[in-house]
Amino acid sequence: MIKLIKPYISFNEVENEFKEIFASGIFTKGEYVEKFASEIKRYVGSKHAFLMTSATTALTMCLKVLDIQQGDEVIVSDFSFPATVNVVEDLGAIPVFADVSRTTFNMDPNQLEKKISNKTKAVIFVDALGNPSGITNIKLICEKYNIPLIDDAACAIGSSEKNIKSGSLADLSCFSFHPRKLLTTGEGGAITTNHEKYAERLKIKLNHGAKIQDGKFDFIDYGYNYRLADMQCVMGLKQLRKLDSIVKERNHIKNEFCEKLEPLGFISQKISPEATHNVQSLVFVIPEGVNRDELIVFLKEKEIESTIGTYCLSSTSYYRKKYNDAQINASFLEKNTITLPCYQNVDVDYICTNIKQYVENYRG
Repeated sequence: MIKLIKPYISFNEVENEFKEIFASGIFTKGEYVEKFASEIKRYVGSKHAFLMTSATTALTMCLKVLDIQQGDEVIVSDFSFPATVNVVEDLGAIPVFADVSRTTFNMDPNQLEKKISNKTKAVIFVDALGNPSGITNIKLICEKYNIPLIDDAACAIGSSEKNIKSGSLADLSCFSFHPRKLLTTGEGGAITTNHEKYAERLKIKLNHGAKIQDGKFDFIDYGYNYRLADMQCVMGLKQLRKLDSIVKERNHIKNEFCEKLEPLGFISQKISPEATHNVQSLVFVIPEGVNRDELIVFLKEKEIESTIGTYCLSSTSYYRKKYNDAQINASFLEKNTITLPCYQNVDVDYICTNIKQYVENYRG
């Protein structure tokens, strides 16, 4: 089976450090935790980085830092994994769905402005499938209305727009280190920010609400433990140090797929000329008249793993029933996009030959 993704890490790369950790007996809050957070800051160009258990807990903490309350409105990009909106719903806030572009798959700035109200307390932009295109324009709108911008950059580590890395493009940014991401720690995530007030709040909330005051350790707030272990951070460090070469390689593979599939009518996700895409996921809009779900089944029969692009949040059963606000473009993309394998030594010719066979038979 040609898997959808393979991790860019092997046991041989981490074996020595794992042995050191076991010998030391320090499994958390050790040197590798500090090193990983420091190197994330350096890589993305942010002043602060906080390691988390997932992008979901990272998004939750960002909303808490912004003091999002029950009844507040948070505008969310509608083409994403449900975690993006679930964190809003969990706090009792009201998610407002902003439709996306059918080309970049990212939040449409015109739709954003239409959805802003006096109850809007935050905007969550999603770098759809790792694509940061358009976030700079979204940030300008947020600044115009004095609304904090959270970048759900779960898929976007290694991406950039206007030579600024994802992680430094918004007021608060959230990464995921899930196994399907380019950089994985098994499970994990991070928050980055350049704002001192948010950083100070995060330091306290992520330390069980504790702070040293007047030389004494005191719990001045309630808080949480969302830490990563040192062994996870070793994995992250190894991949972070080769991330740029991984991104370059995946873009080369993407170009190979585009050369073979675009003549068949497949349309690749549009990337702004000012953006660099890490190709977290290689996603195409399928040709008109082709059945996407049948194509996925066909590829599975040929030992090729594939899946949908991602989800229209407003069209999921829960949110459609509660808010009845399904967005047109996000719904179209959920039904008409496919994700294909993209990693070193993947057999591009075999995959594309089988796709061509399916499309020709379907049209035939």
